[in-house]
Amino acid sequence: MEQHRIVRTTRRTILAGIATTLVPGRRAARAQQRDGMRRLGVLQGFGATDAQGQKNTSALMEGLGALGWKEGVNLRIDWRRGGGDPTIFARYAAELVALDPDVLLAPSAPALVALRRQTSTIPIVFTLIADPVGLGFVASMARPGGNVTGFSAYDPPMAGKWLQMLTQITPPVAHVAVLYNPGTTPYAGLMMQAIEAAAPSLAVTVRAAPIHDEAEVEAAMTALAHEGRGGLLVLPELFSNMHHAAIVATAARDRVPAVYAFRFFVAAGGLMSYGLDQSDLFRRAADYVDRIFKGAKPADLPVQAPIKFELAINLKTAKALGVTFPTMLLAKADEVIE
Repeated sequence: MEQHRIVRTTRRTILAGIATTLVPGRRAARAQQRDGMRRLGVLQGFGATDAQGQKNTSALMEGLGALGWKEGVNLRIDWRRGGGDPTIFARYAAELVALDPDVLLAPSAPALVALRRQTSTIPIVFTLIADPVGLGFVASMARPGGNVTGFSAYDPPMAGKWLQMLTQITPPVAHVAVLYNPGTTPYAGLMMQAIEAAAPSLAVTVRAAPIHDEAEVEAAMTALAHEGRGGLLVLPELFSNMHHAAIVATAARDRVPAVYAFRFFVAAGGLMSYGLDQSDLFRRAADYVDRIFKGAKPADLPVQAPIKFELAINLKTAKALGVTFPTMLLAKADEVIE
């Protein structure tokens, strides 16, 4: 009996040692919990020097700070920035998961795809995902299930409003090209359906303009400029965000009126934008990170829709393009750049 007891004890000790060796991060995570530290991994899309990326980071940090989380005191954040490259996203996702954080933050569809391929257990909070149910990231908005939840970035009426804005300017647009990169816009089909459904009532024709690099952006813009009364609608997605300066410059060069989903396009010289406030989603995401730190499960936290939107207009660009805005639209704008 004594010999059997010794054998069983030794086997348990060996197995425990193997488990610790195979999952070294677990030991570190337990140590963090003992000293009050929590660990957050962020797979960002924007570069470290990008103005909108910095605003989003500041909003996240403000939200965490308001909830009592201070980096270096009771919180450690591991940042990775994919820069829109799927290969880099895959590598950085693996690095973050290997660190065994308490929570992961995915601020784009490519980031979320990369992280989900690496883990089905570490909680993931997402932002800026247009169709989380349709893309299979969550079971439903009310009951996400699994290890993923977060904040949706799309409200269906937005599609009609984008088109309407292009028809409200003088001269109005009659043909609209919808610009997006298929590799970073898995929800393009959903948005195109809504845009195409809104087009007949606004007396405009729409067509998809899929692109993969800046050279294709130029080609699409040149073709649109030759159509006459053409306009551009740029979908909210990572590639367009990362290359917003080139898209805005090309639209200005070819004198193509364009509507965008985010204000930072207008700040860079774009004509007009309507969409959600990105920083607001990052600030709200801090609340879900806090809840999960304190024991909540992602499966029990409903996916939340955007609640704060902003309309921006650049009158300087309008003058350069030779277009004017109706007084009613200008009155609704949250920001007018003159």
